[in-house]
Amino acid sequence: MRLKQVVLNITFFIIVLSIWESSYAQPNIIKIKSGENWYGGTVTEGQMMPFKDGYSFNLYANTGGNQASPLLLSTTGRYIWSDAPFEFSVKGDQLFLNATQPIEIDSMGHNLKEAFINASKKHFPSKEKLPDTLLFTRPQYNTWIELVYNQNQTDIIKYANAIISNGFPAGVLMIDDNWADYYGRFDFRKDRFDNATVMVDSLHKMGFKVMLWVSPFISPDTEVFRDLLNKKLLLFAGKTNWKDATNPAIINWWNGYSAVLDFTNPQAKDWFTGRLDYMIKTYHIDGFKFDAGDADFYPSDGISFTKATPNEHSRLWGEIGLNYPLNEYRAMWKMAGEPLVQRLRDKQHTWIDLQKLIPHLTVAGLLGYNFTCPDMIGGGEYGSFIGRDKLDEELVVRSAQCSALMPMMQFSVAPWRVLSSSNLEIVKRAVETRKRYTPYILQMVKESAKNGQPVVRSMEYEFPNQGFAEVKGQFMLGEKFLVAPVLTKDMKKSVYFPKGKWRSDKGEIIKGPATIEQIVPLDRLPVYELVK
Repeated sequence: MRLKQVVLNITFFIIVLSIWESSYAQPNIIKIKSGENWYGGTVTEGQMMPFKDGYSFNLYANTGGNQASPLLLSTTGRYIWSDAPFEFSVKGDQLFLNATQPIEIDSMGHNLKEAFINASKKHFPSKEKLPDTLLFTRPQYNTWIELVYNQNQTDIIKYANAIISNGFPAGVLMIDDNWADYYGRFDFRKDRFDNATVMVDSLHKMGFKVMLWVSPFISPDTEVFRDLLNKKLLLFAGKTNWKDATNPAIINWWNGYSAVLDFTNPQAKDWFTGRLDYMIKTYHIDGFKFDAGDADFYPSDGISFTKATPNEHSRLWGEIGLNYPLNEYRAMWKMAGEPLVQRLRDKQHTWIDLQKLIPHLTVAGLLGYNFTCPDMIGGGEYGSFIGRDKLDEELVVRSAQCSALMPMMQFSVAPWRVLSSSNLEIVKRAVETRKRYTPYILQMVKESAKNGQPVVRSMEYEFPNQGFAEVKGQFMLGEKFLVAPVLTKDMKKSVYFPKGKWRSDKGEIIKGPATIEQIVPLDRLPVYELVK
């Protein structure tokens, strides 16, 4: 009798194991169907999507300097998900996956939109919360390109005054890096800020909300560093356990070498949010630009309070922003569906980088990062500005037009400083164009908070199986407006229309499907409304 029961128990265990394997232990090689196109993984690879033969990417400790997620989606309705970062590559008609945790392959959808909706509902449902809506309804202004590392009270006030005096609306003003004596010090440096509280109050009176640049780094050999090291709130290095660890991990990032907070330790999170709250109370700051926090800054052999991958450390950095509705991130892992603003990484002042804005922003939406901001108008990578006596004015204008009907619009280089009076007026008209569409943008943002769907969508997402898988130079704002900014210096623009009846910004009616080749003057942003 006992032997029979043992046999039954073993049989039951084998059946359960078989069910688990069929559900979760997915094959590492997936056959790509005829005509099937794949997207996802990381935002900064958007211009290379859909993936081609020979493409590969490893998500472990690498988010591409921007947002990423362990998610791939296809135009036939399939998606791939894993709770951990994985490596993937395309070879011929096969997709190879190398994962440390089970891979889920879902084939319930029939197109790209259905693949996204199915993945979103299961793995990153929207929290039905929004960041501060001022980020969508007014332009943003960042002091980075104008001041770089010379952030100071006099020039910040001068920048804000110039915004208003040149006819731009007040909105969110971001004070960028180097406002403190060192990283981890949460007070304005006295040599550049006579009275930071008065400065912020003055900006408030002008109509601005004020954000402040912060990072998870701590400058070594400082009073704050020694205190945090003593409390074991930093990430450690070595070949020991956390209890016995004594050597802090020193991270090499773009500003040199620093220690980094360990947010797997709740006390480190409490310390950091406590310092942010102090800045709000003392200096009347409204919110924060959370920079750095990239997965590749965290060593894979780092010793933390709770064991975590570099990607998980990056995700925990993202959790900090949930306490502050006025937030912005540039690097993120697996925080889709949350009320966090995600900005595209710094772009160079080149036409090539301008052409990346649309594919990057639409891929961000496919990964569930819907509250998105394109990079600073004209480019945010300050190295590409060094040595330039004059910027490409047409590029600045087209960049402003490209951003105008995206979820957010952010200036940094001062248009009134680098543009002729005529080109400055065109940029101001782009801001006015945005103002007309702001009610619809805000409507889409609120709907996105409920249903999780992207605000800005690729043509393939909104019009599946009509031949738009490779179209990267135009986008849909919601389901109603086709936006086709000029992205080349020759003023040429090809616009691809899906089935339907479209009304242009000039009042013309176009019946799709159709393709229009046109020369677009510098003062025009082509927009087409789906009327039927």
